[in-house]
Amino acid sequence: MIRNGKRRVAITAIAGASVLALGLTACSGGGGDETGDGGETDTTLRVWAGSQTPIEANFNPFAPTVLHGALGPILEPLFFFNKTADEPATGMIGDTYEYNEDGTVITVTIKPDLKWSDGEPLTAEDVAFTFTYEGNNPEGQGLVSADVQDDTTVVLTYSTPQFTSEWQRMGGTWILPEHVWSEVEDFATFTNEEPVGSGAYVVDSVTSESYVLVANENYRDADDLGVGTVQYIAVDNNQAAQDLLAAGELDWAGMFIPNPDSVTGNGKIDWINTPQDPTVLYTCANADLGCTGEQTDVAVRQALNVAIDRGTIKQKAFVDLTGEISPTYALLPRDEKWVADPANEVSPQSPDAAGAGAILEAAGYTKDADGMYGKDGTPIELDLISVDGWTDYNDAAKLIAEQAAEAGITINVGTVQWQEFSDARQTGQYELIVGGMIGTSVADPFQIYRDWLGGTAVESTSPVGEEVPAGRWNFSRYNNPTVDAAIAAANATNDEAVKMEQYAAIQTEIVRDLPYIPLVINATQTFYNAKDFTGWPTEEDLYAFPPSWGSVSAGFILPQLQPAG
Repeated sequence: MIRNGKRRVAITAIAGASVLALGLTACSGGGGDETGDGGETDTTLRVWAGSQTPIEANFNPFAPTVLHGALGPILEPLFFFNKTADEPATGMIGDTYEYNEDGTVITVTIKPDLKWSDGEPLTAEDVAFTFTYEGNNPEGQGLVSADVQDDTTVVLTYSTPQFTSEWQRMGGTWILPEHVWSEVEDFATFTNEEPVGSGAYVVDSVTSESYVLVANENYRDADDLGVGTVQYIAVDNNQAAQDLLAAGELDWAGMFIPNPDSVTGNGKIDWINTPQDPTVLYTCANADLGCTGEQTDVAVRQALNVAIDRGTIKQKAFVDLTGEISPTYALLPRDEKWVADPANEVSPQSPDAAGAGAILEAAGYTKDADGMYGKDGTPIELDLISVDGWTDYNDAAKLIAEQAAEAGITINVGTVQWQEFSDARQTGQYELIVGGMIGTSVADPFQIYRDWLGGTAVESTSPVGEEVPAGRWNFSRYNNPTVDAAIAAANATNDEAVKMEQYAAIQTEIVRDLPYIPLVINATQTFYNAKDFTGWPTEEDLYAFPPSWGSVSAGFILPQLQPAG
């Protein structure tokens, strides 16, 4: 069954707050109130916009540089899936959905009397348009038709069963207003600076320092919104954002802070840690698609995998806040039933320099006088980048370089700005990157297998120099026919035993090939103003993945928040 009701939150006792002077907008800050001419109170929530500076207005959900506020607060999928738990989806635009017996047909009903933020009706016609739209329906999706039955019902028919793609279809497809997007000539370059959406907020203003969202008067539950204004503030590094939190000038941030007490002492900020997303070494792995560097040799990737001291990285870079990662990318313990071979349950936690050397020597590499490995007179020398200001990832990169050197592998560590990082992984013009994966939104690793590890057979990658297809994340350019065939077979069944057979085939290949080298399950810390706002996800009620950058979930959380007074 699909839960349809809006979560209600309790309003706690009155708590005062002061106006904060960041000088970025005229709005009140951190739970502060500003009374306009009409006498109405506007409550502003200040959010860290991340390291993407300067801010450029881009609310296109298909763009790699899309601003966080677009994904959930402005645009929505049909349903919300809580990635922190194995539980049914909650209706957003959607009301119910039902599969036919073989999984090739999904009948979707949406809530009645919905409107877009510009006041136009939101109907099943928009849903049908969205699913047939080029950006949502690349080759390989298998959509046959999207038939409108009435204003609230659409029937999606596919050429193959879609049981395993439930999240992508129902929870990962941004519903678009046909009257806007039907006029877009190139969805990949459209910046959508004045977005029309169904979510709780609309764009008020954008500057290079911040962008401001205000409550959508046409939102389906507009009368229940407690936060009138959301200001996303651009800060290009963790330390500066941490300072703003400590000063009470940010209300919500998803970031790594090794000493949380430094920001909770102001009496406003509380925090929660929800390890969900894999942190890995991206490797541009596929020489056939144009990747260059010694990391294209599987032996080098295997040697690096066993040379890494994950226990030390967890302790020193992430202050013991991370979880242990499985090379199968099943999230433990949530997804443990999907690990086919117990030997692959967890990646090695201790380094094995001798084992790394044995792998390299078996592949024809030899040591030079300095104890460093190479082949045919060319040493292994790899460039590893991470994002400037991401202190936890930067510290992990330095540790990886030290650990690799112990195994005779040279790694040069550097940091780049966020845009350069984004461009490098999108186009494949890198050797190694410390980066994150988007963890699965349901208790099943299929989403990672298809989006991050599927190859050209499932339209998930492209040659170096070209961006990966919209909605896909195969930055390694990995292309394995066995994996592609197993992904297709798993997508075509609702039989867990059959899926397990296919997952076993996928896991055998990716654990050997290591297109991404697993490091940890990231310490996903969320800091939030618990004094001035109520309704946050907590350990007792983890109703959503809590970081401010969470795609979809941020748009689900904001309507639950109320001022504490």
